[in-house]
Amino acid sequence: MLRKSSIAASFLASFAISHAEIGVEPVAKGFERPVWAGVPKGVKGKLWVMEQGGKVWIVDEKTGERGSEPFLDVSQDVTRKGNEEGLLGLAFAADFEKTGRFYVNYTDKEKQTRIVRFVSKDKKTTDASTGEVILKYPSEFENHNGGWLDFGPDGMLYIGNGDGGAGDDPNKRGQALDSLLGKILRIDVSPETGYKVPSDNPFVSDKEVKPEIWAYGVRNPWRCSFDRETGDFWIGDVGQNRWEEINYMPKGKGAGANYGWRLREADKENPKKDVGGPLPEGAIDPVYSYDHGMKDNEGLSVTGGYVYRGPVKELQGRYVFGDYQNPRIWSFELKNGKATGFKDHTKALQPEGGRINLISSFAEDNDGNLYIVDHRGPVYKIVER
Repeated sequence: MLRKSSIAASFLASFAISHAEIGVEPVAKGFERPVWAGVPKGVKGKLWVMEQGGKVWIVDEKTGERGSEPFLDVSQDVTRKGNEEGLLGLAFAADFEKTGRFYVNYTDKEKQTRIVRFVSKDKKTTDASTGEVILKYPSEFENHNGGWLDFGPDGMLYIGNGDGGAGDDPNKRGQALDSLLGKILRIDVSPETGYKVPSDNPFVSDKEVKPEIWAYGVRNPWRCSFDRETGDFWIGDVGQNRWEEINYMPKGKGAGANYGWRLREADKENPKKDVGGPLPEGAIDPVYSYDHGMKDNEGLSVTGGYVYRGPVKELQGRYVFGDYQNPRIWSFELKNGKATGFKDHTKALQPEGGRINLISSFAEDNDGNLYIVDHRGPVYKIVER
């Protein structure tokens, strides 16, 4: 039989757990325009943080200290003339711990997007001169470069491309299948050099279409992700005139999907005169969209996130995302293809004595923990207090 003190202690413990609050803890700070963070498979206790200007640092999560020299420095090859240009994305090969292979996405001095393969021999530093450019294509203006890339559950490398820039996709790249812009690409990088086009890509048999295209009709996919448990695919696509959107595709689906841009903005006709149009046949509407503004449920530039699979109970199974310019952090659950149970976590997820200013990216580690990257310099981890 339990003593009263034991019963009381047990009750207080269960009360504390049921009323646990979420919050953030600082991981590291002082980065110059950080835009991405991540971890290779099998690694714990470290975080790789990318600066837009061209450097990637390895950070000790416990101390917040970074290495004495960058893991990668391609600043000599990267242009930062445009606000959205720079080093924008990184993907570790699944066997990085063995091979040291990883891939980056950046805009070069000639205003072209480059997808580059590197090999880090010691897994701590990288000789930037040894990079192999496996794919290169023009970025027509100084914005909408996308920049995300990652490996899907099928082992293929997926790449998120913006529509080439300016406003309302003036060159109509989003719907044009002879251009890599405004697309999600899918390539096989298993060869020692170069890449292969997967034989099951949706347009490989059409000579008029770029065979690397997996899906199209996106404007500026700023942060996509694969659910680490289900393999489902999520896209945060930045809007223009009125709406921001989150797109979703179940694992194994989405080959040849059309997300509607430039004819559509979210699930509405583009309001720009002589630009918008009806939903193309078979096109996919977003699972969630929000209006432009600065209210609690509004914003101006979506930052896509992740389905949370970490230890914080309140967030488990929920898609966590945010807005860059109205720095808010939200989540919802997807049930029967619809976003439900929308929550605003902005107030809870603020650092003690400060605030998160510009949410440039979210990040995920091998335990499913999520991190928030603030473009002004710091990186935070979401925790249960």
